[in-house]
Amino acid sequence: QPTIPASNRYLKKKWDEKYYSEHRILIRDARPSVDTRPPPTYMHLHMKLKKIQLEEERMATIERDNRILLEKMTHTMRTTGCVNNRNDYESKSLNQEKRRRELLRVSKENETMIKRIMARKNDTDGENWKNSWSKNASYLDNIAKYNPDWYLSKVIINCFR
Repeated sequence: QPTIPASNRYLKKKWDEKYYSEHRILIRDARPSVDTRPPPTYMHLHMKLKKIQLEEERMATIERDNRILLEKMTHTMRTTGCVNNRNDYESKSLNQEKRRRELLRVSKENETMIKRIMARKNDTDGENWKNSWSKNASYLDNIAKYNPDWYLSKVIINCFR
């Protein structure tokens, strides 16, 4: 159906087809007013470069360790494989200095204590002790049931039998 009335039907049809084809071309080339494109994808969000870097470092470490181990194994296979376990270092205690100072302090204390003991005058008299002991022994002899030399007499008798 023609949109605009015309006197010649064939010309009208030709013009309508021409307008229609131009219209189709304009529609085909028209840009939408609403952006329907997908959002831009950024590769750094999908690639995770830090993870890849850490994985590469890990693989490099593993490769280096494997290479070192292989070198050690080939060295062992080439040589006789002798054991070298001599330690040429002298073990040193971390507390050696502290223990030495503590030993010096204790020895000084002992020395001063010995000086004090040696300087101290004897409070007890040996003669006094002897008198006291002999007095106590005589008291014990007075209250004893048996004579004081009963044990010695039995020992002497048993020796002569």
